[in-house]
Amino acid sequence: MCGIAGILDPHGVAEADVRKMADALAHRGPDDATVHVESGLGLGFRRLAIIDLVTGRQPVPNEDGSVLVILNGEIYNYRSLRAGLIERGHRFHTQTDTEVLVHLYEERGSELLRELRGMFAFALWDRPHRTLLIARDHLGQKPLYWAQRGDRFYFASEIKAILAAAPELRQLDPLALDEYLTLRVIAEPRSMFAAIRKLPPAHFLEIAEGRRTERRYWGLRYEPKRTISERDALAEVDSALVDAVRDHLVSDVPVGAFLSGGIDSGLVVAAIRRVTDAPFKTFSVSVPYGSFDEGPAARAVAERYRTEHHDDAIDGNLVRLLPRLVYHLDEPSDPLSACLYHLAEFARQHVKVALGGDGGDELFGGYDRYYANRYARYYALLPRGLRRHVFRRLLDLAPDGFWYKSLSHQLRWLDEVAREEGGRRYARSLSYFYFTPELRRTLYTSRLSTLVESFDAEESVIRWHDDAGIKDALDRMLLADTMVRLPNHSVMILDRMTMAHGLEARSPFLDHRFAELIATLPSRLKVRGRTRRYLEMKLAARYLPQEVLRRPKQGFSSALPYLMGSQFRALFGRYLPTAHLVEGGYLRREAIEWMLEGHLGGRSDHGNRLWLLLNAEIWHRIHIEGADVAGLEEEIAALLGVGSQPAAANSRMPVTTSS
Repeated sequence: MCGIAGILDPHGVAEADVRKMADALAHRGPDDATVHVESGLGLGFRRLAIIDLVTGRQPVPNEDGSVLVILNGEIYNYRSLRAGLIERGHRFHTQTDTEVLVHLYEERGSELLRELRGMFAFALWDRPHRTLLIARDHLGQKPLYWAQRGDRFYFASEIKAILAAAPELRQLDPLALDEYLTLRVIAEPRSMFAAIRKLPPAHFLEIAEGRRTERRYWGLRYEPKRTISERDALAEVDSALVDAVRDHLVSDVPVGAFLSGGIDSGLVVAAIRRVTDAPFKTFSVSVPYGSFDEGPAARAVAERYRTEHHDDAIDGNLVRLLPRLVYHLDEPSDPLSACLYHLAEFARQHVKVALGGDGGDELFGGYDRYYANRYARYYALLPRGLRRHVFRRLLDLAPDGFWYKSLSHQLRWLDEVAREEGGRRYARSLSYFYFTPELRRTLYTSRLSTLVESFDAEESVIRWHDDAGIKDALDRMLLADTMVRLPNHSVMILDRMTMAHGLEARSPFLDHRFAELIATLPSRLKVRGRTRRYLEMKLAARYLPQEVLRRPKQGFSSALPYLMGSQFRALFGRYLPTAHLVEGGYLRREAIEWMLEGHLGGRSDHGNRLWLLLNAEIWHRIHIEGADVAGLEEEIAALLGVGSQPAAANSRMPVTTSS
């Protein structure tokens, strides 16, 4: 795991610019730094040494130096690829997984991507043909951003590296702001910066002779469905998970595992123990808030599989780190990022690599909305007049539940999403707890409304959901989540929060071949009635203790709005009435004050919406205005009456992000 960056410019590249980019990624690779500059090209690299600790420095060339590559991530099947390449006459001078890329490129060009199994983002330079190839893994586990200004092309693992060399690109994209407030994600190719783009998962981009070509090299297929018994499907999934975990354990440093107390991480730990008898460490964080505390369930799994378990507690003052989270994400934050930042910081004290259970919900059908959307279809069959004039009026009289699974929230959600159909209905089922079209019309100034007038903030979800090649309703939802929410929310946060501490996180469920297997299983093996991830629960019954099986599903960060409720309110009251996004002409102060008054007065639950606004505001102050990160943290600490926390020693977070 590393950080990569570079500049392609036929008019020349200054070493100082590339070094700035690499330095901005120091937290991703605290073990080594390399800057390579030649005619028209500069490559910057920060290394976290995981495989081939001695000879694994990058860039890595082929035999005659005509091809160079820098890699962020891991190629899990590199040993078998290497053996085949050696048989075919290629000579290796390192033991690193990175070197297979240059030799595969010699044989297959961009088609090399079809041979890879891993999580990766890489940049490959073909000297004789003056061609730059950048690529991203199948499910978007590793990030890759790019920007072009005239003939100059930039790329990097994180946006801050591009801004380090091109500070003039520090400009807000109003479409991204609209999408973030609607869906809590920013889907590729957009980023929060107008001129900086995300390379989508399973895509490569090639620049040759000044021409830029972008293509998709893989897609997740849900059809044709396999005809298979439940018993046989369970056996296949069991075996495939063990194989994926075995591949993910490849490392020259010790590997640990995150253990949340849930099904997904528990199954990964169980599979690790089936692969190896060697000691390994597991890590969890406890949330001292009633039933949200996953510590006991995590410890039960650790005891069963004889891990060296380490547990730490999250306190209610974690929100003081909000500016740091926003800095590392390059985007507005999320409660999940606070938990993951704490967990990664804790785990990094013991290991450099940790496996986790990310992706299980999107593959097996783990969210309530997967069956709840079926109820919305049934509710929509009622006469429109009955729903509008009777049920909706009754709902308007019901008080807000101030709890995301309260009855009033669920009923209002049902009424809202039933008004739409198809992909629009599913997108609305995601956006309901954020800013609906009505609320956005109230919140946006006429200027912002004009800027986003022709943009559909829900289109990214609709496009995937309404894929013409998929018939099954559940598959449509799973595909939309896997292609939009997974890479642009949970996996993105996992990457940034772990790499903020120089920790490599690996997700066996996101092995693309494992995902292909699960996608083609019948939907009845995923969601059956109100039973979510049916087959995965059958597998869990084989390997996990009752403490885990009996626990209701809840998000890793679900307790934070309640554990930190007073802190959130303090931040809302401090930063939103004086929002710079209002002064910048994007948002209406009256709408923000209306939400604040309703929420703080206990009349309306706008907690999620105010959190989004707070994060967008902090993001704007840091990344657009160049506010001092440490200064904001001290300000928040003083507001909350808690001590500020120094930046981690390996984070290399600058005192300011201004240009």
